[in-house]
Amino acid sequence: MSQVQLSDPIVRESIDTIRLLAADAVERANSGHPGAPMEAAPIAYLLYMKYLRHNPANPDWAGRDRFILSCGHASALIYSMLHLTGYDLSLDEIKNFRQLGSKTAGHPEFAHTPGVETTTGPLGQGVSAAVGMAMGGQFLAQHVDAELFDYRTWVLCSDGDMMEGISAEAASLAGHLKLGQLNYIYLDNKITIEGRTELAFSEDVGARYLACGWHVERVDGENLAEVDAAMARAQQERRPSLIIARTHIGIGAPNKQDTADAHGAPLGAEELALTKQAYGRDPEACFVISKEVARHMGACRERGVALEEQWQKQFDDRKEQPAVSAWLQAARGELPADWDAELPIFMPEDGAKATRQASGAAINALAAKLPFFIGGSADLAPSNNTHIKSAGSWVPDRSDRNIHYGVREHLMGAVMNGLCHTPGLLPFCGTFFIFTDYMRPAIRLAALMELAPIYVMTHDSIGLGEDGPTHQPIEHLASLRAMPNLTLIRPADANETVEAWKAAILNRRGPTMLVLSRQGLPTVDRTRFAGAAGVQRGGYVLASEVGDLQLILIASGSEVQHALAAQEKLQAEGIGTRVVSLPSFELFEAQDASYREEVLPAACGARVAMEAGSTFGWERYVGSQGRIIGMSSFGASAPAGALMKHFGFTAENFVAVAKELLG
Repeated sequence: MSQVQLSDPIVRESIDTIRLLAADAVERANSGHPGAPMEAAPIAYLLYMKYLRHNPANPDWAGRDRFILSCGHASALIYSMLHLTGYDLSLDEIKNFRQLGSKTAGHPEFAHTPGVETTTGPLGQGVSAAVGMAMGGQFLAQHVDAELFDYRTWVLCSDGDMMEGISAEAASLAGHLKLGQLNYIYLDNKITIEGRTELAFSEDVGARYLACGWHVERVDGENLAEVDAAMARAQQERRPSLIIARTHIGIGAPNKQDTADAHGAPLGAEELALTKQAYGRDPEACFVISKEVARHMGACRERGVALEEQWQKQFDDRKEQPAVSAWLQAARGELPADWDAELPIFMPEDGAKATRQASGAAINALAAKLPFFIGGSADLAPSNNTHIKSAGSWVPDRSDRNIHYGVREHLMGAVMNGLCHTPGLLPFCGTFFIFTDYMRPAIRLAALMELAPIYVMTHDSIGLGEDGPTHQPIEHLASLRAMPNLTLIRPADANETVEAWKAAILNRRGPTMLVLSRQGLPTVDRTRFAGAAGVQRGGYVLASEVGDLQLILIASGSEVQHALAAQEKLQAEGIGTRVVSLPSFELFEAQDASYREEVLPAACGARVAMEAGSTFGWERYVGSQGRIIGMSSFGASAPAGALMKHFGFTAENFVAVAKELLG
């Protein structure tokens, strides 16, 4: 690009090719958004051809810059750019836009298309995950090597991103932390699906970002010189940058430019032909890439190889340095041989202990062995027990292992995804379980992308007590168990909690959620009952029956203690009773059928399950003959013990329901 002047005709020809490739893809699919790719083409051209450090031959090179298309509905833009600049994305894939099995999905998908850094679609998630990516880069720069990890995170975003509330949280935290390697380019086209943005959106976006501590510029999105100069200035800023580009949706479409018709539907054959005429192209020709454009934009591949080779030489010169060597081990997904050596073991005589307290002890033991284990809380670390005692706080200009998200749960979930995209990092975060309602879109995207954040969710049931029904999760266990690829673990005591942390660290193919108690729970005597390692298999026989098996009691979390107490009463009456601790449906279902049959034999249909949450989902384990003790209403404000008794989460109720079942 440095060899080409912006006024060179090949530049404009390339930009027009980007536009029309995207429009052709949407037209052939009869689905998609042509307007945004058309308006953003000049900006995308400058990014890929001049500013992004990227290598199409190796999209995952660790030293690359990151680019996020936050307005994922403009996916035809990124596919055009990836093809033209030499990524492994053929023209046939663009022709198969939005078709089953193609690499060109309706919204960009991480690990599905080479060169897509993160899955975007729900507006606001991309700009927010980018904050996490920028934070991850800053952490590596400050704790590993400043030259190796000086990469930037570029984001293309839209009016929809700016309207979603999560973007305000993102702007606030990024400005506070002075993430100077973060750059947004906002396509200010003033059009949404329903019409002009003035129908619902009239704020001064630039003023908002200035108030949050950002560098802000305004440019004409069609003026390459203006955009180029603004990008260059952004690279020199110590603050995050917002470039507001006044653009025109569907530019060049004679009847649909600057209208909502260019937003969420193809231009239509007649309008597309007229648009091609406006750009001096054959109105009948589709997916046209001249040899000159292919050669010009394909030069990105040669440039990228050179950039990576330069970085690799720097890396090779430093890879024996302790910090770089430790990072490389972590980036490969390797754990130190003794990573779990300091994890605590709890004894019954230690007294009642909330699983959130046991989790805090586990976090600090892990932090001593895992240098890239970082975490934080949405202003709840003292309550979540998520503070790493040996580390400092992440503050403006200086990263450390304790992240303070403030009261920003929406953003925290998305930042976790960005941190998970940072090679080597093992991020966790914490809040109250009820606030997964705020984090759900980001949790779902993490599960979809097979990222591996660890969520520490405390105050897991009505057992939190006096804060009342607004803070007492009822339906959350059931609803999150319904999410594919999310592993949820609700441990019964301190030692099950430690095992849950082991499972979370080892699970690198999806998010893990630890659901923990506020109230103290007795530590199970493992000299009398089975060891807690059964957590790794999701469910296990905690206490075997005496004599013939007549009844199985199943529970998770704080209700396991009641199952053990109920077993003692029932066994005393000669009823052969087994207790199964079932902290994780997902881990249990991953076991082979023979193990599941061993724990829950089909021959014993008399089963009673207890969990302080919705009963939905437990049917699979109790069968048609069994009973479920759970919640069918919201909770109430009262001490935890009174609530548990009132709603029937007691050993006595376990016994009563079991006897009724047995007749």
